[in-house]
Amino acid sequence: MNRAVFLDRDGTIIEEKGYLRRPEDVAVYPGAADALGRLGRAGFRLILVTNQSGVGRGYYGMADVEAVHGRLRELLRPAGVWFDAIYIAPEAPGQPSAGRKPSPHFLWAARDEFGLSLAGSYMVGDKRSDLESGWNAGVRRCVLVRTGYGAELERSGGAGLERAVVVDDVAAAAAWILKDSAGGGAADPERA
Repeated sequence: MNRAVFLDRDGTIIEEKGYLRRPEDVAVYPGAADALGRLGRAGFRLILVTNQSGVGRGYYGMADVEAVHGRLRELLRPAGVWFDAIYIAPEAPGQPSAGRKPSPHFLWAARDEFGLSLAGSYMVGDKRSDLESGWNAGVRRCVLVRTGYGAELERSGGAGLERAVVVDDVAAAAAWILKDSAGGGAADPERA
C-alpha cells in the first residue's frame, strides 16, 4: 500500500513562532526528526502541508518560506528525513484559496501525484483546520499533537474533536501511527 503521513509544519514539527520568516529561527521539536525518520523507514511518504498566511498578509514572501523550508530540511537530514512533497497555501484567511486547510485539496493532489491510499494515510497537526483537512480528504486517522496550539484546542474541545487521536508530540504521533498501521491500534485510541 502506498501511504503517507501528512504533516502540518508550525506547532507540529517546529516550534510555533508566529509568522516565521527567518531560517535561523527554525527550532525542531525534540524527538521530531527521529520520529519522522522512523515513519519514512516504515514506508510512509512524508508530505508537508502548511498554511502560510503571512505571505498573503504581506509580512514576508515566498522566498522567505522557501528559505525556512531549506533550513528545516537541513535540520532533518541527519535523521534521514526528507519530504516527498511540500504543499504551501500562501493566502490569508478570506482570500480565495484552493489549498488552504481545512481544504483537502493538497491531500488529494498528493494522492494523485503519488498514487496514495488516503484510507491508509494519516494527518498530524496542532489545529482544527489540520484535522478537518484530513477528515475532508478521507484519511485513516487524524492525530492532534499537544504542541503548538494543540493543548489549547484539546482543552476547548468542540464538536468532532473526539474523532481525533490526541498525543503529546510528533514522536508520540509516530509511535501511535506505527502501532496502528501494523494492526496493533492503541489501548485508548482517542487519548493516547
